[in-house]
Amino acid sequence: MWNQVYNPLNNIVLSTIAAAVPVATLLILIATGKVKAHLAAIIALIAANLIAIFVFTMPANMSIRASLLGVVRGFFPIGWIVLNVIFLYRLTVATGQFDLLKRAVGSVTEDRRLQLLLIAFSFGAFFEGASGFGTPVAITGSILIGLGFSPLAASGLSLIANTAPVAYGALGTPIQGLALVTGLDPYVLGAMVGRQLPVFSLIVPFWVVWAFAGWKGMKDIWPAILITGISFAVPQFVISNYLNPWIVDIGASLISMGALILFLRVWQPKQLWLSPALRGNDESLATMTPAKPLDKTPLSQAQLWSALLPWIIVCILMLIWGSGWFKSWANAIFTWNYPVPELHDMINKVPPVAAKPTPESAVFGFTYLSFTGTGMLIAAIISGFLMGFSPAKMIAEYGRTLKVCAVSLITISAMLAIGTLTGLSGVDATLGLAFASTGILYPFFGTLLGWLGVALTGSDTASNILFGNLQRITSEQLGLSSVLMAAANSSGGVMGKMIDAQSIVVASTATNWYGHEGSILRFVFKHSIALACLVGLFVMLQAYLHPFTAMVLK
Repeated sequence: MWNQVYNPLNNIVLSTIAAAVPVATLLILIATGKVKAHLAAIIALIAANLIAIFVFTMPANMSIRASLLGVVRGFFPIGWIVLNVIFLYRLTVATGQFDLLKRAVGSVTEDRRLQLLLIAFSFGAFFEGASGFGTPVAITGSILIGLGFSPLAASGLSLIANTAPVAYGALGTPIQGLALVTGLDPYVLGAMVGRQLPVFSLIVPFWVVWAFAGWKGMKDIWPAILITGISFAVPQFVISNYLNPWIVDIGASLISMGALILFLRVWQPKQLWLSPALRGNDESLATMTPAKPLDKTPLSQAQLWSALLPWIIVCILMLIWGSGWFKSWANAIFTWNYPVPELHDMINKVPPVAAKPTPESAVFGFTYLSFTGTGMLIAAIISGFLMGFSPAKMIAEYGRTLKVCAVSLITISAMLAIGTLTGLSGVDATLGLAFASTGILYPFFGTLLGWLGVALTGSDTASNILFGNLQRITSEQLGLSSVLMAAANSSGGVMGKMIDAQSIVVASTATNWYGHEGSILRFVFKHSIALACLVGLFVMLQAYLHPFTAMVLK
């Protein structure tokens, strides 16, 4: 057995700086734009191994095994989702179905600001609720680029929009993970998150349109933005507080989409916004091919259903694949669990991160049928047959998709390897302990700890599992509500989703803007920091100025 060490240099500051080296290396290399994302990830992975072995005293064989486990986890399930989403998208493009979808969206509104609200925010929230794990950004990014948005706008705005729903993603998986490590009631945790995020569900639609079109562009369509935000935020609060945390995103997104579409039947902006690029300087504009004028011929009923059919199939299968009953059935039959030798249950998480020495699991669960990507592949195959593809043509198109996505899949796997290694080596926990030592400011910095966790791991669920118990222990020592701070870990984490390296690679892949991950990171980073700080300030208000808002539901 090896016990994690959280202060290997016997100096909190120096140990924290050492722990920050892998993620800082990754983000700096990507942000410079001079190093390709896959090379940056490999360099950062090497740095993570060196820090884990020579600073945090992790045995070398464990460090290497943890890295290899992360590589495999990077492809399954994250890369598997991206690959099959892009496969479905390419099928719809090849058959002309995507052109019909563009015309269908254009029949609702040609205004790109309103298209952002409908696709990036509301439609994306549905896929976050149904499946999570990168699916919403992959789908909304590919749709927006197909609608004619610039690559930076399609990728960056999809990332910003995919924030408010994340805490309830994949049918409440982050809340369930938080409950498991803290021992707190998932319904109470879900309710508390539901008293934090609705404020930001109202803010984010305004924020996305402002980031795209500026203050005036946002102000001119404020009624539609308000309808979108309220119709999502109110159901998010009601469902999380009075029903359960599992169906929050599904219900709120469907209500939001329906409310916006109905509102646009009676209201349209005085002046359409047709520019595909971000306000100000959009470096991706020069990489775009001139868009064909949108065919404004009204779609027949048959054409409309034909355009929507692949995405209806995806919605149905994602709801099935995200449900507990399906996962329980599929995982009982179609599963291969591989405990990594000399790693599984051979590492102890120790106090103060855990209440007592706790073995860390290192099992690769190859739940091949219940993977979200498998459901997406089945949806693509069904859609392909309905669109007239033969098996041979689908196999050929899948081969071309693999070739297109190869570098991105390598990048995602390397990034998950970093996350797995830093988690098992205690590097992440050292960073967390630094945030936990902030005393009276802990409600603010504890919220940012959740943000950091998602930025490091790429998952709100993983961040909750990593730091949830630390939040509970620290809040109890400081006399704060453990429910409030555990929930704040999840709520703050959602704002880190837009800068985690895997999400950025998913976005660049979905928008065919390979090699420009640094540009995407530079664009979204300031938005991520600003929104995370706003969540932190709101949690501070809950903790100190309005304690009644932090009361546990009876």
